[in-house]
Amino acid sequence: MAAANYLPSEDQFLCSICLDVFTDPVSTPCGHNFCKNCITQHWNTDDQCQCPMCKKLFNIRPELQVNTLFSEMVAQFRQSTQQKASSSSSQPQVSTPGEVPCDICTGTKLKALKSCLVCLVSYCEIHLEPHLTMSGLKRHLLIDPVENLEDRMCTKHDKPLELFCKTDQTCVCMLCHVSDHKMHDVVPLKEGYEGKKAELEAEIQQMIQKRRLKIQEIKRSVDLSEKDADREIAEGAQAFTALKESAERGQANLIDTIRDKQNTMKRKAEVCIEELEQEISELRKRSTEVEQLSRPEDHLHLLQNVEFLNTHHPTPTKDWTVVTFCPLYEGTVTRGVSQLEETLSKETRKLVESELKRVQQYAVNVTLDSDTAHPELLLSNDGKQVHHSDEKECFSYSRDRFTHQYRVLGEQSFSSGRFYFEVQVRRKTEWTLGVARESIRRRGYNRLSPYNGYWTIWLREGNEYAALTEPLVRLSLKSRPQKVGVFVDYEEGLVSFYDVDAAALIYSFTGCSFTEKLFPFFSPECNDDGKNSAPLIISPVRVK
Repeated sequence: MAAANYLPSEDQFLCSICLDVFTDPVSTPCGHNFCKNCITQHWNTDDQCQCPMCKKLFNIRPELQVNTLFSEMVAQFRQSTQQKASSSSSQPQVSTPGEVPCDICTGTKLKALKSCLVCLVSYCEIHLEPHLTMSGLKRHLLIDPVENLEDRMCTKHDKPLELFCKTDQTCVCMLCHVSDHKMHDVVPLKEGYEGKKAELEAEIQQMIQKRRLKIQEIKRSVDLSEKDADREIAEGAQAFTALKESAERGQANLIDTIRDKQNTMKRKAEVCIEELEQEISELRKRSTEVEQLSRPEDHLHLLQNVEFLNTHHPTPTKDWTVVTFCPLYEGTVTRGVSQLEETLSKETRKLVESELKRVQQYAVNVTLDSDTAHPELLLSNDGKQVHHSDEKECFSYSRDRFTHQYRVLGEQSFSSGRFYFEVQVRRKTEWTLGVARESIRRRGYNRLSPYNGYWTIWLREGNEYAALTEPLVRLSLKSRPQKVGVFVDYEEGLVSFYDVDAAALIYSFTGCSFTEKLFPFFSPECNDDGKNSAPLIISPVRVK
């Protein structure tokens, strides 16, 4: 069966009607083959019996014949196709979108297995074979398949980019080396690759190391934060326990005081009642005597014995109308609550003192920036004092200078972490202190508020304190601060003000969102004809 081993092309085993491999192939008198079912249905739906291939017309529907030899060939082809399908995993794969195709394949492009940097061509497994077997091609440099091999050619000389210029940090060809890069440090591409790879790896390792150090720093911060939290919890628990015990003692003392007063009044009432009952008993005896002396129609007998009656049974003379039993509790609760408030004030002071000591650990050295000062502000040579003068100073031009309001910023800026500074405000009737973001307006009038980039408090008219929020919050302080502490926690979004001498919290801005540099902010305000001429003084921080 030599004919059975002959396999024509795949197209010869496809039915021209269904375009699939023949099933039960039959032949027409004109010699063309079709699936038996396909040609039968075709003729059933057509008025004429015509060959779909050569268009030969049959007057009478011809009898279809089975071509035994062709049927065997179709069966053998089908079996061969199935075998190829089962072993397709070991066959070269067709290139799909996203994969590098073979540059040599015509028609269906197979997936490239390697790219040659000498030939600048990508090869599939079949077309790669010469590079693996021929001695001349074996010396070519093969890499994993890449696209755009033309990018590896010098655009100026149309030569392969085989060298690396370390001076200009660029890839060059041989002609570039002898022309534009003759005096440069040029090395082979492989050496440049290895050097650059080592450089990048070192840079990456350095970045990794920096991040590891940052992780350690963060972990240390977390540990410190946990210790701070534990300390805060312990101090808070101690303070609240003391307040609770104080409140309980105050409540117990209040109850005891009221009950003692109640018992005292009760004992007094019992004595009075006993005395009154005694008098009632005496009066009843007197009444009995009066009845005995009151003989019918013997008026003389009663009158003659009145003196005896007064001697032996005298009439009680105590004036009970002046004896009262009004409750004596008024003011007792008020006094108890006042004592509790005094205790609460003492405990609060202890807490604020402890908090103030902690924030003072973040003290920074702040000096005034003369480039931002209003022309009528006078700064000390050391940059620690500022006050208002009616005469303008000869300051140089600065776009950062305040032009319409008596303001000045600190030289130091902060964009992370915590910082603290103290300012003496003694003998001043007006001042403004706080922090401001870098982008605040310096020219014209600018309202102080967090919306405009200011987190500040002020004093006006000698005794009117306020936090400059929207709307303004008036502050009621027990004493006039002589030294004000300003604390900022950038990440926490917190700005707090303290009366340093009284160890009292004046006000806190919370929930702030800082995205820029923050600068210390100062305004001594107008000198008011000498009434407010005292300077603002940045004081050294002394932890008590």
